Amino acid sequence: MGDGPLADAYAVASRSSAPPVDPITGAALRFLAAAIGARSAVEVGTGCGVSGVWLLRGMAPDSILTTVDTDAEYQNHARAVFGGEGFGTGRARLIRGRALEVLPRLTDGGYDLVFVDADREAYLHYLDEARRLLRPGGVMVFHGSLTASAEPDGPLRVPDPAETVARELVQRVREDGALVPLLMPVGEGLLAAIRP
Repeated sequence: MGDGPLADAYAVASRSSAPPVDPITGAALRFLAAAIGARSAVEVGTGCGVSGVWLLRGMAPDSILTTVDTDAEYQNHARAVFGGEGFGTGRARLIRGRALEVLPRLTDGGYDLVFVDADREAYLHYLDEARRLLRPGGVMVFHGSLTASAEPDGPLRVPDPAETVARELVQRVREDGALVPLLMPVGEGLLAAIRP
């Protein structure tokens, strides 16, 4: 990563309770944002700003990233990272609050991309919100979709709730005829789906 604000963000995030996306996952986020010419995106889980930087790098020069997190300290750090990376104050709108309370207040069909990397147990609720928020042709992306254990479920191993939700999320998106899905084996797994 070299030096600079993004490298600093990785260092801080790796010691925090909000681990960052790895650089390969970040590159995939940048690619997806650039591929669709994203001008407006929502990020659920600001963390220390790592994934936000990758998204902003792929988004159009006059785009706006709306990022939601409950932790003010993380958001303050992310704001400094965005500025250090050269993104002006108007490029990122940081909203502090619980995503399930904030997302319903955002505009229906007003976003090109929704990226979710937050409370995994709430992913099915975020799926509903992402469908509502995306414009036709928009892309939803869920981080951590390949976190299932290689061990089979059974009497000696019960999957944790986040693992169960991840499985159900992948199944729902795959079986939804109104979405075009892609499960990418990068990092902890990126589940992406286009809303035609």
